[in-house]
Amino acid sequence: MPELPEVETIRRQLEPQLSGRTIREADSHWSAKFTPGLDAAGATITSIGRRGKYLVFVLDDERELIAHLGMTGQFHISDRSSEPTEAARFGTHVRALWRLDDGRHLIFRDVRRFGRLHVVDAGEYSGIATLHHMGPEPLTEAFTGAHLHKALSKSKRMVKTQLLSQRPVAGVGNIYADEALFAARINPQATRVGRDRCEALAEAIKAVLQAGIDNGGTTLRDYVHVDGDQGTNQHSLAVYGRGGEPCFSCGRALTRVTLDARTTTYCRLCQRR
Repeated sequence: MPELPEVETIRRQLEPQLSGRTIREADSHWSAKFTPGLDAAGATITSIGRRGKYLVFVLDDERELIAHLGMTGQFHISDRSSEPTEAARFGTHVRALWRLDDGRHLIFRDVRRFGRLHVVDAGEYSGIATLHHMGPEPLTEAFTGAHLHKALSKSKRMVKTQLLSQRPVAGVGNIYADEALFAARINPQATRVGRDRCEALAEAIKAVLQAGIDNGGTTLRDYVHVDGDQGTNQHSLAVYGRGGEPCFSCGRALTRVTLDARTTTYCRLCQRR
């Protein structure tokens, strides 16, 4: 599933191409997950933001088109000369399509249909539970070790599970949680994380997410850039997806387990409980 670095990469690629463009027409798959995208027709995109793993298309009528990529969602922009056919719209996993005032089309593909679109009044996220209760953005001054310690102390759940909930911090998913916990030398099954270790974890989260952005995101299967290119951060992962391989720090075989239905990889020696 695309996480903060992947969504931020997509945002940076879309914004210069779409800012100031008016949506003339919209079409969508019949599912209620995607039909809200139809409501953006007639509005002009003034900018594109991001909140955690959500893309936020800011519209000129004080509304926002919110897009969550799910596991396999991809955005592409068609060339002006390529008019999508009916088969192209719904025969290649296209779930929504917006015709722009310059003749191009913004296309949202989603093979597994776990993505979702919303059009809401600007900042009104009460109907999007995860977004409504989301913690601070990790690459801002609001996210500190003190904040993380306070947030984690409210629950006795495992630290990995808490990070994935999006409440202590926004945008961290399975890949970057594993990477940050390894960098901070914290066992993902720990249920109590002290102040000092929270400081280390907060810094690790910032570092792995920034590295992910710098590398254009992590492409393991479905994630690609707007132009179809892949990210390169997968070549820099220390633990995620490397179960059974040697730890880069101590050489011991990395352990892969399932925690709350999510595959987790860590080093039993470097990340003791």
